[in-house]
Amino acid sequence: MPKLYIVATPIGNLEDLSFRALKVLKSVAHILSEDTRVTQKLLDHYEIKTPLLSYHQHSGAPKLEKIVALVEAEKDLALVTDAGTPGIADPGNLLVKILRDKFGSNLEIIPIPGANAAAALLSVSGLPADKFWFYGFLPHKKGRQTALKEIGACPYPVVVYESKHRILKLLSELDPASRLVVGRELTKLHESFYFGSPVEVADSLQMKATEQKGEFVLIIYHK
Repeated sequence: MPKLYIVATPIGNLEDLSFRALKVLKSVAHILSEDTRVTQKLLDHYEIKTPLLSYHQHSGAPKLEKIVALVEAEKDLALVTDAGTPGIADPGNLLVKILRDKFGSNLEIIPIPGANAAAALLSVSGLPADKFWFYGFLPHKKGRQTALKEIGACPYPVVVYESKHRILKLLSELDPASRLVVGRELTKLHESFYFGSPVEVADSLQMKATEQKGEFVLIIYHK
């Protein structure tokens, strides 16, 4: 029976790839990659020679037909995203659903867990994380205000992802009375953490232009 492995890749530090993920990426027939240029850097680091096949949310029917043909030929495949776990704040779930609907029990779909930005920040926050709400990326326009109201009303810590382009905008929109734990460039060379109110964190980020670069993870909570 063919297998589709859903493989978590490092969110920054390449050494965070698990032994199991390394074994899988070396053994499958093809790696389905969101961006082959990004994935190739990981493969080069570990001297993995497995061929890459581009697949992302904008891939058309011909690419999907090729993947289906590989499964029908009983080829084992691995699905990866640029960083983290496919399907988590990522459209990788669409391919999983399509293949599960088509092949059912004739395709074994296996998760290979790994690095996760939300879990990484929660682990160093000092906050109780037995209950939390993972929101991912907020809508840019439509539905954004509704999302902010839901976050403000949530009794549990809320984990949000944000890019460098909108981090200051998001901080200005949050309830001024809320408290934050913010991680920037987690696991990377310039990993940084910020604690305080939205205004305090914004002030810290604006002290240096470089502090606004990279990817951000926020935990929003109330005392």
